[in-house]
Parts: sequence; C-alpha cells; structure tokens
Amino acid sequence: MAVLPVRRDDSHHQEIAERLIFESGRPVLIFPERPARPLAGSFANIAVAWDGSRPAARAVGDAMPFLRRASHVRIFSATDDKPMPSAARGREFAQQLTSEGVDAIYEEVKKTDQHTIGSFIENYVAAHNSDLLVMGAYGHSKLREFILGGATRSVLMNPPGWIMLSH
Repeated sequence: MAVLPVRRDDSHHQEIAERLIFESGRPVLIFPERPARPLAGSFANIAVAWDGSRPAARAVGDAMPFLRRASHVRIFSATDDKPMPSAARGREFAQQLTSEGVDAIYEEVKKTDQHTIGSFIENYVAAHNSDLLVMGAYGHSKLREFILGGATRSVLMNPPGWIMLSH
C-alpha cells in the first residue's frame, strides 16, 4: 500500500495520486496535507462508499484488515447519483461482511441536487465522524471524469480525511 499526502487543489499532487492508484496495482491511502480537522490515529469508524462496481469491491477486499479491526463500518450508497444495484444487494453485501466478523450496516442515502457527489461524500464522512473512507477509484472513463468531475476526482482535490482508494 502506498501512503500519500495530498495538497488541496494541487494538480501535481493529484496527478501523483492518480498514477499510483492506476499504475501500481495496489491500494493507495491518501490524506490531506493540511487537514481541516485532526486526522484519526486509528480507524475505528469506517465509511465505505458502495456503488456495486468492481473497483468498489476491490477497495473493500483491500481494506479487509482495517474493516475487521473497526468498531463500526457504515456502507453507504447515494440513491440518486447514478444507476445502482438494488438495495437488497447492498444489504447482502453488509451481511456478508458481518458473517466475516465485521460490524457492518448498509444504508441508502438520497444525495439531492444540492450536492455534487464529492460534497455528498465529504458531508457523509463528517456527519458520521468516519476515521477512514474506503472507495473504488473511477467508475467512469478518465475522460468523462475529467470533463464531468466525479467522486474520485473530488476526493483527490479535497480529501476529507484518510481515504483508501483501489482500482
């Protein structure tokens, strides 16, 4: 795993993070170089951004050592952002983690048009006092992400705390 500080709105830092995520074949743990709130010293409360994609599943697999040690794991999906697998699949995923010794719950959260996916994730992490956010990197093509933005691009531009990304 690579661990990398990211400077807010610094394209050079974001480019390094992207290259590590997409070219290393390993998970990348990023954190803000100058965090708005103190960074957690341990990962007791973990949030997992879940969209049912292969990168999200890979991120969860890579994060299992952290998830097993966490006190609470909140798996969440934005219901009105993009087409998603059924809620039943999200609940089944949480039940699978629970059967592996992870204290996990699943919830669907309405994003609303007032938020970008990035601000939605940032607000979710802050509202639930999450020590670590686990998420898959890029659910869309890099060109589409560049033009439209997206969750990965948003967290790389402004990481809300510790974030583990996998692709």
